[in-house]
Amino acid sequence: MSDLFTTPAALTHKPNPSEPLAARMRPRSLDEVAGQQHILAAGKLLRRAIESDRFTSLIFYGPPGTGKTTLASVIARSTGSRFESLNGVESNVAEIRAKIDQARTWRELRGETTILFIDEIHRFNKAQQDVLLPHIERGVVRFIGATTHNPYFHVNSPLVSRSQIFQLEAVPVDDVILVMERALADAERGLGAIPTAASPDALRHLAEKSDGDVRKALTALELSTLTTPPDEDGVVQLTLEVAEESIQRKAVVYDADGDAHYDTISAFIKSIRGSDPDAALYWLAKMLHAGEDPRFISRRLVIAASEDIGLADSAALRVALDAHHAFEFLGMPEGRIPLAHATVYLATAPKSNSAYAALGKAMTDVEGGRTLAVPPHLRTPTRKKLAAASGEPEAAMKYLYSHDFEGAYVPQAYLPEGRIYYQPGDQGMEKRIRERLDFWRSRMKTE
Repeated sequence: MSDLFTTPAALTHKPNPSEPLAARMRPRSLDEVAGQQHILAAGKLLRRAIESDRFTSLIFYGPPGTGKTTLASVIARSTGSRFESLNGVESNVAEIRAKIDQARTWRELRGETTILFIDEIHRFNKAQQDVLLPHIERGVVRFIGATTHNPYFHVNSPLVSRSQIFQLEAVPVDDVILVMERALADAERGLGAIPTAASPDALRHLAEKSDGDVRKALTALELSTLTTPPDEDGVVQLTLEVAEESIQRKAVVYDADGDAHYDTISAFIKSIRGSDPDAALYWLAKMLHAGEDPRFISRRLVIAASEDIGLADSAALRVALDAHHAFEFLGMPEGRIPLAHATVYLATAPKSNSAYAALGKAMTDVEGGRTLAVPPHLRTPTRKKLAAASGEPEAAMKYLYSHDFEGAYVPQAYLPEGRIYYQPGDQGMEKRIRERLDFWRSRMKTE
């Protein structure tokens, strides 16, 4: 059926034994929801809004299997609302309008509130999302959207501005284990009718390998329980070996344009910045294994070479660029080798962000309206003559050509007010830069 709860009376429906275990064990109350205590614990905003029935539109986002759809259905139960659902992949504008018309009819005839749940809301185009806006504002429906993508990037801003955003996180291992234990004990909805002895190691293995995805854990639990012959006493022995067979490998949670993508590259860059080559290599391996575009990785290495290593080791930029070009020449799988080379080089190089920080200070001055005029002696010859003709006092100053002086340096003003943006660090080659700059700046002060 397209809707789970067409009337409040449907809240008492019995589970369908032909449904997968994950569907049968879907929580019926907030207390049964696994994890998400950062938004559902007593006193938290979302829980207060649900219990007081004081919410309008909500958007849930997070990895698969963390309970976005489940939470929407629990909210419908908790508030006694009708529940209508659509999917962003399959639905169109006509279906949206039909659901809204039904909601308006139920409100006018029975005074009932309808929750319109749209899964994969980021799949709707702008026109489809815009259809919802006037009906949300008039209270015809209470909208709940679900997405694995960050809504601030992938959902239209008018819809985001009308919604409260809540991020769901991967369910902790211990909470996943509790859900599986509940399923094994529940004879009505779960596997309680099948005598099963599950070892703690087996349940923990299933929970850990599910990557915080309760649906994946319950699916593996159901498979292992239903396919394992009972022993001579009629009991299914769910051992670690059985669990390992039921969930063959740990899937890497990584969507190429979602939060996992941004979080992993963030961890990669921060590991390089923090001089931890082991962590950097792990995040690099995860991205490559998950199918991340290696060119995206190499571009980030080039940025890190200037942003985080900078003048402490200017060769880092050359290494990063060489790795980028080497990958273009080699392709995969060999191209991962120069990427690893550059990753380790950058992680173990001395660090300095002085050039990047100096630019930030200068940009702040420019953006803040503190634009300085070019000193007359630094202007083009034509502009300098015009300045002299206008009687500017500094126009007569002569530009001094640095190469005509010893050490190719001569003290002269290049910036009004003598502002200083660049402060060299003391790491790597930048020590020598600081020595030269201190000497030049001292001459500026004395002359």
